[in-house]
Formats: sequence, structure tokens, C-alpha cells
Amino acid sequence: MYHSLSDLCQLAASENKPVWQIVLEAEVKDFGRNEAEIFEELKRRMQVMENAARKALNKPYPTVGNLITGMAMTQNHYADEKNTVCGDMINRTMAMALSSCEVNGSMGKICAAPTAGSCGILPAVLISVSEQLKAPQEEVLRALLVASGIGAVITENATVSGSEGGCQAECGVAAAMAAAAVVYLKGGSPEMMINACGFSLMNCMGLVCDPVAGLVQMPCAARNASQAVNALISADMALSGMGTVVPPDEIVEAMYKVGRALPVSLRETALGGIAATPTGKKIRKSIFK
Repeated sequence: MYHSLSDLCQLAASENKPVWQIVLEAEVKDFGRNEAEIFEELKRRMQVMENAARKALNKPYPTVGNLITGMAMTQNHYADEKNTVCGDMINRTMAMALSSCEVNGSMGKICAAPTAGSCGILPAVLISVSEQLKAPQEEVLRALLVASGIGAVITENATVSGSEGGCQAECGVAAAMAAAAVVYLKGGSPEMMINACGFSLMNCMGLVCDPVAGLVQMPCAARNASQAVNALISADMALSGMGTVVPPDEIVEAMYKVGRALPVSLRETALGGIAATPTGKKIRKSIFK
């Protein structure tokens, strides 16, 4: 059994198994399902993710206050112009991340990965990279297992709650999960997977949770888009052979300590940050009268 990111690496090496297999065996043991049942559930959840990531790309969906309505479509149409700064793939990834947030904001069906507030990151990254690589469904589901293993470790040793650890614990952890999954899809080593996780968390260390009007829309949606990109660049840094210098498990611990050190106003209470700006306060009043 694994309880840390280094455990995952060591088990993969000592048992000569890929990380996804280590995670799968733990799932079988912990939940009493066989491998076929687990893959069937992964397939179902991946379908929910894909539906949400595409649903708002060409049609706006109403959200409370309409704070993020149409954002996904705007970003997607911009990607179609093929004259972007970052290129089609990154812009399409951002659009899909925004789509999941828009679906969530309109009370549609999403898969929390690891939370509803960060639901767009892992699906957008997995879909974009798997399409680029023309990866078969089986490989995508294995990548999803890798991501779940990373998420389980961080949940055990730190937190994925914005109210406890800020947005770094929601969108940051989602980026870490996605980055590790990308490294797997690209054929990277277990060490590269956990380094990608570490880079992702370092890149957004201290990110606060400050939803305008207390709604999981703004700046949450924009952070889903930005942290999807964080996952991609973190995967590339790890795949290049770079290490995080500080062990990834220590980065997870640091993230947790930073989150707990954040004032209550910056942990999902909507009392600080963007939520506390003059415009943020006006939006709250206009929505809740």
C-alpha cells in the first residue's frame, strides 16, 4: 500500500509495475471491486467529464448571476481563429476547462476531480493530450488511475478543500493530478510523474480561494483554465528531466501548511481577495439583494 508520492515510485520499482497498476490494486483491495468493475466505473466517469468539457463550447449555459455564462464559447471560438498567442491546443484546453465550470455553474452534471470547483482541469488536460497523442481509451483510463492515485495521496497527507487550504488545494491539486496523468500518457517514468505533481503545486503555492458572491464561478473558472495550462507546462518540465529539487512529498506538506496559514478571509468565505473588491461586493448585492 502507498501513503506518499515516494511510496508510489518505490512500489512501482520494487514490484516492476506501472503506477496505474499499483493504484488499481489498491482500489481492488480497498473497495472490494474487481479490475473490470473499476475500469467500467472509470469509463463512466470519463464520459461525464468529456460531456461537461464539451457541452458549453458552442452554446452558453445560464449560471447564477451569469458571471461565467458564455466564457467557454468565447475561448473556443478564439481558438478557432488560429491566431492565438499560445496556440490552438492550449486555447482549446482552456475552453474545455471553462466549459466544465460553466456546466457546474448551471447545475449540470460534472465529475469532481478532486472538487467541483476544480472540475474542469483534469478533463480538459486529459482530453487535449489524448487527442494530440491519439491515445486509445484504455490508456486514457490508466492515466485517470494515475491521477486518482496522486489525488488520494494528497488528500491523505494534506487537503483538497478550498475552505481549508485555499484554491491551491483545489485547482492546484487538480493540476498536479493532471500533470502526472500527462506524463504517464507521454511514457514518462514514475519519478517524472511525481515531479510533475511537485512542479504544479509549486507553481500555484499560496493561491487563495475568494469566490465572488460565494459562488463557484469567478475567479474559479479562470483558475481552472490557468491551472490546466499549469498542468501542461509542469508535465513538460518533468518530462525534460528536471527535478523539483525539494522532494514532491515535502512540497505537498508545504502546500498544506501554507493553506492553513492563510487567513479565514482567503479560504472560501468570500470575505477577501477578488470577492472583497468594490465590484465583487456589488455583484453579491445584485444577486442576493
